[in-house]
Amino acid sequence: MINFFSENNFSLDNEEHYLKWIQEIISSENKKEGEINYIFCDDDYLHEINVKYLNHDDYTDIISFDNAVGNILHGDIFISTERVTENAVKYKVTFQEELKRVLAHGVLHFCGYKDKTPEDSALMRSKEDEKIKMFHVEQ
Repeated sequence: MINFFSENNFSLDNEEHYLKWIQEIISSENKKEGEINYIFCDDDYLHEINVKYLNHDDYTDIISFDNAVGNILHGDIFISTERVTENAVKYKVTFQEELKRVLAHGVLHFCGYKDKTPEDSALMRSKEDEKIKMFHVEQ
């Protein structure tokens, strides 16, 4: 079960399309869907989590807490919509494109992909690009 929560009044347009897309990402990685919670928040909320749980005193766009059991994905993914907005401007993409990147990024962490080394980051970016191409909204 994939859930979307908001701590800052953000809501996804076409939530059902995002839900199906995330399920497709999980399936394409030969994983199974457990309980995954996406929590949208602001910079201060995510910064507090970063300091409290990870001992990192900086701002970030996403923090994921992986509770996968074998191939069944479980966990919480916190996303700062403020940081997504800023990164969209920085990288010259739309808010929606940057949001898709972080939504995919979080679940890819649960699939076992890392991003701490340059090699891991390159693979993660490639996987993000691959998964973003899977997103489509039927008209």
